[in-house]
Amino acid sequence: MITAETINRIIRFQGNGLPVVSLYVPVTTGADRREVQSRVTNLADRIDPLAKDRSAGHEWLLSLRADIERIKERPGDDNWPPGAMAIFACSGRGLYEEIPLPRGVRDRIVVDETPFVRPMLAVLDEYHRSCVVVIDKESARIWELYQDEMRELTHVKDRVLRKPNYAAGGDEDRVRNRADELSKRHYRRVAGILDELFRAGGYELLIVGGHDYEVPAFLEFLSYDLRNRVAGSFSIDPSAASLAEIRANADSIVQRYESTAEQRLVGEVLDKVAAGGLATAGLETCLWASSVAAIQALLVHQDATAPGVACDESGWLALAGDTCPLSGKPTRRTPDVIDELAEAVIDEGGSVHHVAADTRLTQYFVAATLRFPLPPMPPPST
Repeated sequence: MITAETINRIIRFQGNGLPVVSLYVPVTTGADRREVQSRVTNLADRIDPLAKDRSAGHEWLLSLRADIERIKERPGDDNWPPGAMAIFACSGRGLYEEIPLPRGVRDRIVVDETPFVRPMLAVLDEYHRSCVVVIDKESARIWELYQDEMRELTHVKDRVLRKPNYAAGGDEDRVRNRADELSKRHYRRVAGILDELFRAGGYELLIVGGHDYEVPAFLEFLSYDLRNRVAGSFSIDPSAASLAEIRANADSIVQRYESTAEQRLVGEVLDKVAAGGLATAGLETCLWASSVAAIQALLVHQDATAPGVACDESGWLALAGDTCPLSGKPTRRTPDVIDELAEAVIDEGGSVHHVAADTRLTQYFVAATLRFPLPPMPPPST
C-alpha cells in the first residue's frame, strides 16, 4: 500500500548536493515486461550524458550512474500494474521508491536536487485515504483503506462486564451503570486513537461499522473534526463479519461519498461559469485557458478523449490548426488533446479532477476554474 509516510518522505527528501532522479512511465493494460523495459530504458538513456559529465563531482556521478543502472534493470523483475509507475532514486543518499499510480501519466525523467513530485501528487490527490473502524462495546478493529488496498492498523480490546447476575433493587442499577461506564471508557479510548491516527496519517474520511444500536453511541464520542470527516456508517456484527464484508461496505460508502462530492464540485464550477465568474466550460475555451496558463483546477469527464494539435514551443493547444498563432511554428497532431491539457495544467501547478459521476460535465467534457480572466482567443491559423 502507498502509505502517507512514504509520500511525505519522498516530498521532503533533499539530495544535499547529489542528484535525485524522478521517472514516470505509463503502464498500459496488457503491456508485457519487454514493452515496459523498453520505455524505461529509453527514458533512462536520456540522462546518460549527465552521468558522463566530467565537470560534475565524483560522488555526484557515482550516485547518478548507480541510479540509471538500477532503474534500467528494475522493470524486468516483476509485472507492474496498469496505470503508471513513478520511481524516485538517489543511491548516494539511500533513496529508491517505486510508487504505482492508478492513472496513466506522461512519460518523463527529471534530474534535480529534489524529487519531481507534481505529477504523482496530481494523481494521488484524486483518491481519498480512509480510516475504517468496526466497533462494539468492548473491541474495535481499525483499517486503512486506500485505492484498492486495505490494511489493518490496530486492534483494541477493553474490559466489559460478562452476563452480570443482577440482584434485586438498586444492585441492578449499579451494575448497569458500571457496564455503561466501561463502554463509554472504551468508546472514548477508540475515539482518542482515531484522533491520533488522523493527525499523523493523512486520512480524509472516517467510516464506522457495527451494530445499529452501538454505532450512534460511539459517534457521540468523536471530536468535532472527526465527526465532520465521517463519510458514512454501516450495520454489521463485529464478531461475525468477514474482512470481505467490511471491505465491501466501506468501498460502497467511499463510492457514494465521491459521487456526491463530484456532483457538488461540478455544480459549483458550472454555476460560476453561468454567473460570469473566473471559470469556463467546453474544450475549446479550456484549451485556450491552458495555453495561457490560466487554469487553477481542471475537471475532466472520465474517459473523455478528443484529437487536437499542440505546439511544443509555446504550449498552445487547440482542436485544429497547422500553425501555432503564438509561436508561428508548425503544430504537432495529438490523438488525445485532453490528455495533453491535463498534463499542461499539472505542469503549471494546477489540479486535475477526473469526474466519474453522471453530472452536467458530460455536456462539455471539460470545465475549469481560472486564475485570471481569459484574453481574447487568437484567430485560427490558415
